Amino acid sequence: MTDSNDIQQKVLSYKKQFENSDIETILLFFLNQYRGKIALASSFGAEDQALTHLLWSLDHSIRVFTLDTGRLNQETYDVMQETRIKYNIPIEITFPDSQAVTEMVNKYGPNLFYESVEKRKMCCGVRKVQPLRKKLAELDVWITGLRREQSVTRSDIAVIEYDETHDMIKLNPLAEWTNDQVWAYISANEVPYNKLHDLGYPSIGCACCTRAVLSGQDIRAGYPGRQVVVGGT
Repeated sequence: MTDSNDIQQKVLSYKKQFENSDIETILLFFLNQYRGKIALASSFGAEDQALTHLLWSLDHSIRVFTLDTGRLNQETYDVMQETRIKYNIPIEITFPDSQAVTEMVNKYGPNLFYESVEKRKMCCGVRKVQPLRKKLAELDVWITGLRREQSVTRSDIAVIEYDETHDMIKLNPLAEWTNDQVWAYISANEVPYNKLHDLGYPSIGCACCTRAVLSGQDIRAGYPGRQVVVGGT
């Protein structure tokens, strides 16, 4: 097992090594250096779709995984299937523990997340946090679609980071991209995207906890109380 200090030292070294490098150079290095142990965490939002195309253009054997919470929108499954077909890649779907979901729903009901913040956190823990932790245990590096522009809490994210929570390397290749850049890339490369974006959904999560936002609202307003981010959500 790699020591946490070793991972942190690697991150510092990589930051220095790639201080003036473009995203493609950085991604190519990590895809080769950590082949088989690096993957994109996708919720099939705009950022994750742009990244899927970018990664695929560099390496057709990329790994992409997603968390199927059991409460996703049909539009998400549609773009998931479209992505599988267009890029001819398997999507590694991770599900929550069925017994844990059964016990939670039987005890608190299917809509527990509407009752309190605590129950919403509980639902996220069972459906997202635990499955994500289990999946990331297979990897040395995970790639996300996080961007600094998305919220004030993300204003200082770096392209290469040490993820203290999961004790691993995290890459945020689109950290410096604007929303306009993401959509320009999608348009220029004919990247499949979730049609919920056309209805005012800035990012995509569970159907029950995601809503469209009004013009001028913070893009995170569509996610009241969300506890976990996967990819660009």
